[in-house]
Amino acid sequence: MGETETSKPEAPPPHVQLIQMGLGYWVSRVVWAAAKLGLADRLADGPRSAAELAGATGTHAPSLHRLMRSLAGLGILVEREAQRFALTPLGEALRTGAPGAARSSVLALAGEMGWRGWGELMHSLETGATGFEKAFGVPIFEYLGRHPEEASHFSQAMVGFHGAEPPAVVAAYDFSNFQTVVDVGGASGNMLAAILGRYAGPRGVLFDLPHVVRDAPAYFAARGLASRVSIEAGSFFERVPPGGDAYVLSHIIHDWSEEQCLTILENCRRAMPANGRLLIVEMVLPEDDTPHPGRMLDMIMLVMPGGRERTESEYGQLLARAGFRLTRVIPTDSAASVVEAVPAPGSVR
Repeated sequence: MGETETSKPEAPPPHVQLIQMGLGYWVSRVVWAAAKLGLADRLADGPRSAAELAGATGTHAPSLHRLMRSLAGLGILVEREAQRFALTPLGEALRTGAPGAARSSVLALAGEMGWRGWGELMHSLETGATGFEKAFGVPIFEYLGRHPEEASHFSQAMVGFHGAEPPAVVAAYDFSNFQTVVDVGGASGNMLAAILGRYAGPRGVLFDLPHVVRDAPAYFAARGLASRVSIEAGSFFERVPPGGDAYVLSHIIHDWSEEQCLTILENCRRAMPANGRLLIVEMVLPEDDTPHPGRMLDMIMLVMPGGRERTESEYGQLLARAGFRLTRVIPTDSAASVVEAVPAPGSVR
C-alpha cells in the first residue's frame, strides 16, 4: 500500500453494531433536549455557559452543563474557555428557521408524540393497530388538529424530512403540459411551490384541512407564487377540488388504511377528467430485499398513523381497486418515486 493510500476502517463486530442500534435512543433524547431548550437559538450570539443559560431554560446548571458537554461530543457544540459553549456548523442547523427545519423535525418526530407512540410498538405488532392511538387515545391527525403548535412543527418536520424530494420530483417529472395542478393534502405547499417555481405554465390548487393550510398563504407569498395558487380547506375523505388535470398526492397514501386510501383515490378519480393524471409521490419499496429507507418508514407508518409503504405491484393492485391504471413509476434523485396513474376506462363518474 502506498503512503498516500488509506484503508477503510473496519466495521465494529456484529455485537457492537447491534448494541449501537439498540442504544440509538440515547442520542435521540439528547438532541431532542437541545431542540426543546432552544440551545442553538440561545447560543446564536456567541458562547455561553450552562450557568448563564440555566435561568432562561429553567434547568439545573450542573446538569445542563453535562448535556452541553454531551452535545459537544456529538459535534453539535464546541467547548471554549471558562466552560462556555459555542455552536458548530452542525449546531447552527438546529436554530429555529434554519434551512432544512431540523429543529421542528426533531421536536415533532423525536418528541413526546414519537416517543410515546414508539413505546407501544409491541401493541402494533400484536394487533396491527397504531401505537400512537393506544398512547394518546386518538389518531395522530386528530391529535394534531387539537394541538396547533405541534401541528406546525409536524408540517415543518415533513418539509425537513422530505426536503430533498420536491426539487428531485420536479426534475424527474414533466409538469409543463398541465394547466391546473391540485396538491391534495399538500400541507403548507412545499411540493406545489416547487412545481410552480420550476414550471411557469400551470396554476395550482392547495387542498388540506383548515389548521394545516394556515401557514400556506405566507409560504406562497414569500416565493412570489400567491397569484398562481388557490388555497382550499377541506377533507380529502369527503371531496377534492374538481377542475385539475394533475392531482398530486405527496406522502398521503402511505398514511392511511387500505379502505381510507380507496376513499381518497376514488374522490380524486371523481374530480378529474378522463385524461387526467394521478401522481403519487412515495418511497416505493423494492420487490426484493435491497436496502431502502422506505423499509424503516414502513415501520413508522405502522406505529404512528396506521398506513404502510408499498412495492410497485402493491400500488398497482391498490390503484386498480380505486378505478385507476398504473402507467409507470418514475424514480427521482431522492428516495421517493412518482407513481403515475390514469383513470381506467369507464371509471370516471
